Amino acid sequence: MDQILQGSESKTPKNLSYIGKTLIYVTGGLAAGVSIVCIPFVSPALRKICLPYVPATTEQIAGVSKALAGRSGRLLDVGSGDGRIVFTAAKLGFKAEGVELNPWLVYYSRVAALFTPQCRDTRFYRKNLWNFDLKPYENIVIFGVEQMMRDFEKKLLNETNSGTVVVACRFPLPNMIPIETIGHGVDTVWKYVVKR
Repeated sequence: MDQILQGSESKTPKNLSYIGKTLIYVTGGLAAGVSIVCIPFVSPALRKICLPYVPATTEQIAGVSKALAGRSGRLLDVGSGDGRIVFTAAKLGFKAEGVELNPWLVYYSRVAALFTPQCRDTRFYRKNLWNFDLKPYENIVIFGVEQMMRDFEKKLLNETNSGTVVVACRFPLPNMIPIETIGHGVDTVWKYVVKR
């Protein structure tokens, strides 16, 4: 009887050991996968200026569209996120492009563009804003954070041409005077024209 009990006891730890190891490997693999996917969303908090992904609201998109009424040409959405502003601009007739640091959002935007015929000519670049040339664009939209707007304003004044329209959402540019303010609260949009 003791031999039977010993035999069953020796099998149980081996089975549990195998199941336990399998659970550890699966859990570890899932944790690593989630970490890899989350890093681009969490890493902005580790930078000097944190620019988190926050999707544009319907009111913000309407405000941007109103600020761009009557305009045409090339448009850049700075921090393009999931591409909403770029897609809206493309539907309004702009040659619309976005620059975004988060690779997952860039890939998402590129794939989403394939499924919308009006947006197939849009472009999304995975680049750091501070190394990206603004000169080719007649229209620039930015959803920034307060800490970056002073430096972004300097970049605008150094790189853009006179007459370039800049639409700032959520936070205004600190020194330029807007020619139009649309909306209120978090949905406020400020329209500027670069003058030389």
